[in-house]
Amino acid sequence: MTKSRNHPTGKVIGASTQRLEGPEKVSGRAIYATDVVLPDMLWCKVLRSPLSYGRIKNIDVSRALALPGVHAVATGADVHGLLIGRKIYDMPILADGVVRFIGEKVAAVAAETETVAEEAVDLIDVEYEELEPLLDPLAAIEPAALLLHPDLPGYRGLLHPIERPSNVFVHMNWGKGDVEAGFREADIIVENIFTTKPVHQAYLEPHACVVRAQGNGGADIWACSKVPFALREQVATAFSKGLDNFVVHPCYIGGCFGGKGDFMDVPVCYLLSQKSGRPVKMVMDYAEEFLAGNPRHAAIVRVKSGVMKDGRLVAHEMKYVFDSGAYGAFKPQGYLVGPKEAAGPYNIPNAFIEEKIVYTNKIPCGHMRAPGDPQGFFANESQMDLIARRLKMDPVAFRKINLMRDGDISPIGHAVPHIKSDAIVDEALRVSGYWNPKQKHAGRGMAIAQWLPLGGEARARVTIDDGGRVIVATGMVDQGAGTYTAMRQIVANELEIPVESVTFEILDTGKVGPDTGVGASRATRIFGSATQMAAADARGMLLDAAATSMGIMADGLILSGSGAVKSNAGDILSYADIVKATGRPIRGYGHFKNFAVGPEAALCVQVAEVEVDPETGQVRLLHFTTAHSTGTVINPLMHQGQIDGGVVMGMGYALMEEVVIDGGKVVTANFGDGKIPSIRDIPSLKTVIQEFPVGNGPYGAMSIGEPPVIPAAPAIANAVQDAVGARIYDLPITAEKVLRALRAER
Repeated sequence: MTKSRNHPTGKVIGASTQRLEGPEKVSGRAIYATDVVLPDMLWCKVLRSPLSYGRIKNIDVSRALALPGVHAVATGADVHGLLIGRKIYDMPILADGVVRFIGEKVAAVAAETETVAEEAVDLIDVEYEELEPLLDPLAAIEPAALLLHPDLPGYRGLLHPIERPSNVFVHMNWGKGDVEAGFREADIIVENIFTTKPVHQAYLEPHACVVRAQGNGGADIWACSKVPFALREQVATAFSKGLDNFVVHPCYIGGCFGGKGDFMDVPVCYLLSQKSGRPVKMVMDYAEEFLAGNPRHAAIVRVKSGVMKDGRLVAHEMKYVFDSGAYGAFKPQGYLVGPKEAAGPYNIPNAFIEEKIVYTNKIPCGHMRAPGDPQGFFANESQMDLIARRLKMDPVAFRKINLMRDGDISPIGHAVPHIKSDAIVDEALRVSGYWNPKQKHAGRGMAIAQWLPLGGEARARVTIDDGGRVIVATGMVDQGAGTYTAMRQIVANELEIPVESVTFEILDTGKVGPDTGVGASRATRIFGSATQMAAADARGMLLDAAATSMGIMADGLILSGSGAVKSNAGDILSYADIVKATGRPIRGYGHFKNFAVGPEAALCVQVAEVEVDPETGQVRLLHFTTAHSTGTVINPLMHQGQIDGGVVMGMGYALMEEVVIDGGKVVTANFGDGKIPSIRDIPSLKTVIQEFPVGNGPYGAMSIGEPPVIPAAPAIANAVQDAVGARIYDLPITAEKVLRALRAER
């Protein structure tokens, strides 16, 4: 790894400290939702639809109810007309007269054991009227297409008015200039269509929850949700109950990658808990995860570029069609945020980005690491190489002509004061050996992506007790990235104590004000900033209390660096003694609220080197370099862990991962059929880090969780074409597709 560092904050920030939760996780002491057991708890199992599309003519649950050990059975009739969603409320709690995808929940059972619940589900009789499914998103867009959601205009949470029913429930656009005038000006027009497939997040822990309904209409909830306040609001809103009566209790999350922000089975367990008067637990098995989870969206991306003969981009148009599946309920903003930025870090005077999201009779899609970005950047960075080839220009040289520099205006019209593009591109090329000679049938490809972090709201408190112990508390549920440890480092830095002296408390939603939760690579920005505020507040109170005890002015005091306050005269008072003298704990509070995007951009440049067998089409990844222009790195070990995980996920997206759907049915329902990278698939990795303390996080930190996953697929696709001349327009890049492309070239 190569690094360029300039830390303004001493040795706590920038140190690879041990993760706070590591010992709990490896010892088995960490409590996940699957570990929660309550007195008199029942188990939930659900009956799922075998049809992509159909009407429910009749449901008979009498045999299930008669089975000993069954305490409650629920169907859509129990929740008729109730809808739920993260933003757009379009999903029924249980299928309400209609099933819209194979795997939709039709009925649910609460029983004393999992075995009895499974037996009861098998005893439920459902009579369906099968309907012709709508599986092609392009066909679904057509005005004459069958409407899957005829009541769409009345749904809660729509992003824009829908004048008449359509299968297109999101239609948004962004841009600047006059793209049609730009195309008229251009010397050359390059048009291509790129497609991607749905992909599952492949987290270790399947969705799980426990719900204990209360007599006041509320509930206690334990769930693997990274957004507990949003979960509370969604369930309360769907059932028209008081928000404050719902309490979400913190649990560890066994991997997320974007997929643990939804409500999943919590509403059904709440319903069954109400009906039975007992707590209800559900843990999805992994076949259900593949069948009815919330994978990354499949996409069709049409890219049209206007370019001058000297290589200048003058017009660029990207039109997306995302297949949402049967519902749009799993998207927290209602749309996918990434696509609007996927025109890349380029100076383009005229640009137009259009995003359509459409209903089909398939598994509903949701968020996965960098939602919408990998699809868009696969298309855009592949297009950049194709334009360069059309111009007979080196792809690197072409990009450098068009790269944004500090202060330039993005393709959709916002200023980016910091991007530092040239230095990180040059270093990525140098470290990767991009210009070195290559063996036969080997190729190198590069791709670039920028990342502007989203904002949010967070709260934290820092307490110093009479034993001198320091506790940072927040409602944040860490999804595995290590943010608790980063927050401890921030407190240690502000209070000038060893990080080992700081402990952490996770608060339920009844003990702290609301926050926006973890997501969009913003956890350190929002929770870290709230923690920094709380620690600074505690520091100020600590100095004031010490000044009172010593009978001097606070400006004559400093922190000693060892859990004590020191005066100019050399008098020392420990934190514990200061608190004892005060008579109560010192407690600082921090509330961060900033929803601004960016404006500083983190830049990721990746170079892939592949070897392609021209006889079989098999692609072998030989080397991979990932270079990041970023902010202050708070914890290098965790920072590198995010990079490593993102790169491997990007490799899988590029070369093998796909939720295969045949006739509306998911046929890759296990990890034998649905492949993810193993250690044998992962090449040597080189990392370049260039730090600039200008980010909007604590001490100038920037996001790192999602940028590494974004440009991997186009870098690999560009390398494949460099190796054997085969251009792949559809992910994943399988041997069969490469071989077909090679034969088409011959």
